[in-house]
Amino acid sequence: MSRPRGRSRRLTLIAGALSTVLATSLALAGCTQEVGGTPEPSQASVTLPSSESNSIKTAVTDAMKLVGTPGAIVGVWAPWAGSYEAGIGTTTVKGKVPVGVNMPWRVGSVTKSMTCTVLLSLAQKGTVSLDDPVSKYLPRVVGIDGLKLGQLCQNTSGLGDYMSALGPQFVDNPLRTYVPMELLSDGMGQPRAGTPGQRWSYSNAGYVLLGMALQAATGKDWQSLYSSEVFGPLGMTSSMLPSGTDIPGSKLHGYATSLDAITGDPKCGTVMDDTRLAPSSAWTASGVVSNLSDLKTFAQSFATTSLLKGDEKKAAWQTVPLGANVAAWQAYGMGGIQLGPMRGHDGSVPGFITSMLSDPSSGLTVVVMLNDSTSGAAYAQALAMRLAAIAAAFTPAAGHKAPSIKLPWTADAAAASINQLAVCRAPGSPPAPKPAPVPKPAPAVYQPLPSN
Repeated sequence: MSRPRGRSRRLTLIAGALSTVLATSLALAGCTQEVGGTPEPSQASVTLPSSESNSIKTAVTDAMKLVGTPGAIVGVWAPWAGSYEAGIGTTTVKGKVPVGVNMPWRVGSVTKSMTCTVLLSLAQKGTVSLDDPVSKYLPRVVGIDGLKLGQLCQNTSGLGDYMSALGPQFVDNPLRTYVPMELLSDGMGQPRAGTPGQRWSYSNAGYVLLGMALQAATGKDWQSLYSSEVFGPLGMTSSMLPSGTDIPGSKLHGYATSLDAITGDPKCGTVMDDTRLAPSSAWTASGVVSNLSDLKTFAQSFATTSLLKGDEKKAAWQTVPLGANVAAWQAYGMGGIQLGPMRGHDGSVPGFITSMLSDPSSGLTVVVMLNDSTSGAAYAQALAMRLAAIAAAFTPAAGHKAPSIKLPWTADAAAASINQLAVCRAPGSPPAPKPAPVPKPAPAVYQPLPSN
């Protein structure tokens, strides 16, 4: 099955101002680094100047207004300057309950980074190996010959993805339950991107298969695996893989626009309350619930590989390119995206979009969530990139020195991409810009991850 047109549009190169700026930034292709394990810089315990705090809040509220998102949670930590943490807007559309900064939400494909941290931790302990064939643990599953555990994490398995077939069902029927084999079968029913290890191709089905394999290898469920390998060691007390349909301890609602079952195009004007979601539809690909404080902790640990050592530490950020026409400063590690010096992941699950980014050298960290998933994970990632560019220029506090952070994008370029990616724009918003013509041969420019 070909990818629906609506999703395909969201996967196109971000043109206009972003491509213009980034086409001139290719000298920074060497920004894909082997940095890892550097100590987290001490955070300046000062309040940011109002001008800097306002610049963060304005960037978030601009993105909210453009697509009519009712609420957001944002954290920006610049160790040399200060930090900003806030809940913005309301928990419901036209509601009166303000968003609380500590409210948990579904983090979508940020879960993949956690799932791969579990794999690396288990490999470090000798429970499994990254080179183990998946069939070693799932001998009765057909069609997985030649696949290795590590390839599932790095999206080099060649497996198809189930989102094109099931995405509309996830949004329009969020309480429908699935078993992992059903999700895997839908992904394996899609055309393969290549042979195992041949090239990078995003596959949610790969992470479901990984979940099945590690569960078989350890005899443990994923609530236990996340707790023992990630949440417990990092003190992430507000994070979990929920067993029910609700978000425990949160009044935050999540919204989405209904999707056409055939094309996947959004039916603008429809509003789905997807706050309650069957956990089986997300599982090890996008099922974790967390909050701002925990995601800050995880983002920084993930970027610095603080839970790992030895070969697994090196493997975590040995990246692969995303394609011939994707900027070289954008690459993929073991369950994480590298954008210049920053590392993290974005995520979309019905009701919520999220992005986390952290620079392992300077400690600059950004986490942002919007409680409307219509514009997809790439929208949240572009917003996080804008926030990172703003924060990189923050004035150092007394006794601190500003680091040299070479981001291969600007705040203005990221703002242009936000404008380009906005889906179902709010009434009164300016019309979507027309993509600028791309010169041939096309320059390597930023391209968002697929919907997830």
